[in-house]
Amino acid sequence: MIPIFQDLSTKIGSNRMIWRYDPILFTTKYTPEYHIKAFRQIAESLNGFTNRCVISFVDIYAKNQKNLNTLQLLPLGTNDLKQFALEIGKIALENNMHIATCAEQIDLCEYGITHSCCIDQKHVEEILGYKMNIGEDKNQRTECGCIESIDIGTYNTCKNGCKYCYANYSVESVIENWKKYDANSPLLCGTIKESDKITERKVKSLKISQLSLLD
Repeated sequence: MIPIFQDLSTKIGSNRMIWRYDPILFTTKYTPEYHIKAFRQIAESLNGFTNRCVISFVDIYAKNQKNLNTLQLLPLGTNDLKQFALEIGKIALENNMHIATCAEQIDLCEYGITHSCCIDQKHVEEILGYKMNIGEDKNQRTECGCIESIDIGTYNTCKNGCKYCYANYSVESVIENWKKYDANSPLLCGTIKESDKITERKVKSLKISQLSLLD
């Protein structure tokens, strides 16, 4: 995946690329030392190909609780977590990256890790070159700072089988959905039937055309 990331960055620009190292979870195999080594290797490979890294720690939902139980997660004490944050914060800085958390309550700013989100209004505005009139997504968790967006994905369609993933909670459903996969269909898994109702979404520009004295 790293060569693909590098190639895409070369084509569209490093400012449009965000490296996500998440979800971070700790087990007897995936120790803090393991993550620090992996984080450093990837960061060094992506140095110059992105200036942003977003991290988050694994979240337990009803949909992934059963799968996560099989991983035997290990809790990390506050001091150990701070030391971990200090290490990856240093690595990101050494590789010319700003690092931030996604939807996390914990404050790691003293280690150079700020709060951020998946769909960051400021970042999008920087890329587009203008301000947008848009609010936060009210359908997300309190800690989430994402702006309103349209989710084009759907549950139980990925065959990777990651234990921590809340989007896949039924192996049987994944198998059945992939049987319906059609590369020529406008749907992710399935085809449009005569009985289906198609509704066109009304879209409008969110660009703020009027300049302010602060611009």
